[in-house]
Formats: sequence, structure tokens, C-alpha cells
Amino acid sequence: MFEIVLSILTLTAMEIVLGIDNIVFISILVARVPDDKRESTRKLGIFLALFMRLILLFSITWVMQLTSPLFSVLEHAISGRDIILLLGGMFLIGKSTFEIHHKVEAEKDSVNINTTAKSVKNILVQIILLDIVFSLDSVITAVGMVNQIWIMVVAMVISMIVMLISAKSIGDFVENNPTVKILALSFLLLIGVMLVAEGMGQHISKGYIYFAMAFSLTVELLNMRYRKKTS
Repeated sequence: MFEIVLSILTLTAMEIVLGIDNIVFISILVARVPDDKRESTRKLGIFLALFMRLILLFSITWVMQLTSPLFSVLEHAISGRDIILLLGGMFLIGKSTFEIHHKVEAEKDSVNINTTAKSVKNILVQIILLDIVFSLDSVITAVGMVNQIWIMVVAMVISMIVMLISAKSIGDFVENNPTVKILALSFLLLIGVMLVAEGMGQHISKGYIYFAMAFSLTVELLNMRYRKKTS
């Protein structure tokens, strides 16, 4: 019983950590939709993330086959997982770059952008595309940690509940602090580069990425406190 509880807690913590970049991405995207639809879009995006994880989890045989080589490029074996990571990484790099440009250069000219139901659908499509990439990584990690599918399901559901509770606070904080939003977009850009590198067979420990994120965020929070104190 103790081992089961420990497995659930450990896997839940891992899923929450892996879901941080997902929350940031969703928070930045939903900031582009009308205020009255923002909360519902955010919740739907998180539910879609859980749905994608569960679908991939119950398709575990197919998911593990994605790690089998399909062909080789310059003596490097390319698997289905590599292709998904490459495409997802390039999409994240492009999207992050566009959002940074929009925030820095084009924000004044975009007052009426994304105010229709069509824009909400576009946002959800983008969320689904990145959910596939993030969910694939999450499921493969979960499979490597435990053997029982029901433990994985419980851990994923708990982590999604935590995401639902914290997503609005994180989204509001990011949106209300422009420098933090640029920092978050830079993190997503870095994660995109990491996904491309992993897709090309160059493993980069996520610990380095999350440490850099935590360190940079801590410095920015200190800067915010200093600016508030001296203003």
C-alpha cells in the first residue's frame, strides 16, 4: 500500500512539473481571446490536455512503438516519436517567436484581433497540437516510472486538478506582468529548441531547463519587488 501511495505521489509530482510548460503555453494563448471566453477556453484546453494524455496512455502499445526506428538520416535512426518532437519543437519555436514579436512590436496595432468564435477554435487547435507533443513526453515518462495503468491515470487526473486550480492565477500573473510574459515566452522558445534537439537524438536533461527557468523567474521576482519598493 505504501509503495502504491509513493508511486502515485511521485508520478503526480512529475506530471505537475512536466505540465508547467503546458500551463504557460495555454495561459499565453488564451490571453488572445475575449475576456468573457478566456476562462472557459483555459479550462477546455486543460481538459483537452488530460484527454490527450489518457488517450495516449490507453494506446500505450502504439506509443511505445513510436520509439522504434522508421528510417535513418546520416546514420541517425529516426522514430515516430522523433518526428513528433521535431514538428512540435518547430511549431513551439515559431509560435513563441511570433508571440514575442507581437508583444514587443505589434501589440498596439492588434486591439481587435481574436475577438470572434473562430479565433477561439484556432486557439484550441493550437493547444491540441502542443498537447499531443507534451502528452507524448508525459506518457512515456509515466510508463518508465510505474507499470500499473490505473496509477498513471490517478496521477494524471490529480495533476490536472492542480493545473485547473492554479492555471488562472498563473495566467493572470503572466498577463499582468509584461516582463514575466516575455520570460515565459523565452522559456517556451527554449523548450522548443530542446524538443528539436531531442528529435535529432541529442538528449538534454530537463533538469537543466527547469533550473534555468526557476533561477530566471526568481531573479525577475526580485527585480519586480525592487521596482515596487523604489517606485
